[in-house]
Amino acid sequence: MNLFPDSARLDASRSGVTRLLVAAIIVAAPVSSLSAQTDYYNTDAGRPVRIEDAYAIERRAVELQLAPFRLERARGGSYRWGLEPEFAVGLFPRTQVEIGFPIAHVEGVAGTRRTALGGIDASVLYNLNTETRLPALAIVADVLLPLGAMAPDKAYPSFKAIATKTFSWARFHVNGQMTIGDAPRVAAANSGTTASAELSRWLVGVAVDRTLPLRSLLLTAELVTSQPLDAAETPAWDAAGGARYQLSPRLAVDGGGGYRLSGADAGWFVTAGGAVSLGLPWSPRR
Repeated sequence: MNLFPDSARLDASRSGVTRLLVAAIIVAAPVSSLSAQTDYYNTDAGRPVRIEDAYAIERRAVELQLAPFRLERARGGSYRWGLEPEFAVGLFPRTQVEIGFPIAHVEGVAGTRRTALGGIDASVLYNLNTETRLPALAIVADVLLPLGAMAPDKAYPSFKAIATKTFSWARFHVNGQMTIGDAPRVAAANSGTTASAELSRWLVGVAVDRTLPLRSLLLTAELVTSQPLDAAETPAWDAAGGARYQLSPRLAVDGGGGYRLSGADAGWFVTAGGAVSLGLPWSPRR
């Protein structure tokens, strides 16, 4: 017979609360690094394909793109490559600010070579909603600034709409982009040596990816069509694929390749890159 029933109930209640607190601490401890550990899951333009998802990086997160590399070979035999170091910050909820520095190298048909900065690419992505039965939606405002020896002769703003829908077996992404402005007088600026600096009047593409979470691996493929700013040129069709892998809790690497099926720059291309996820030094407001 229990002579102290109230005391026993109190001890049991305290024990239950203690277990809940311990469980909460265990669950919450790794939260600060979850976004870094799953960076491979979030697709960015050019890593490794051009079509991206509708999600921004976490608030107060910083991502350093480690010189994404793209090598192209046209059917005529000319090569060109590009590097585009980028810096992305999650300054506000569902908002990503990004600045890129595309560096292009072009080889002409007469053996001429040129390497220079192809402009400064600044963009803001805003995620409109979290995915439910409806797809996640985002809008992007981007501008390519005329800074560098191989940059266009003026600034080129563009606007993009993104939709992402997740199923149990795959995710699908649709991108549509429109660029404002006449064709540049500097031909090299439209060479397409980097994914984000490629100037197109419009671009429409779809991508599908498959996540292997136990291996921290993402497999993706895309089909993209785009119209160059010069209306006299024919639209281009690109088919590409690639993979992203979480090498460490804060480092994700990627690689891919594809083929430009039509257009003036028809030929194959390969991509490679990586990104380091960090955090801003200050604490969030309470």
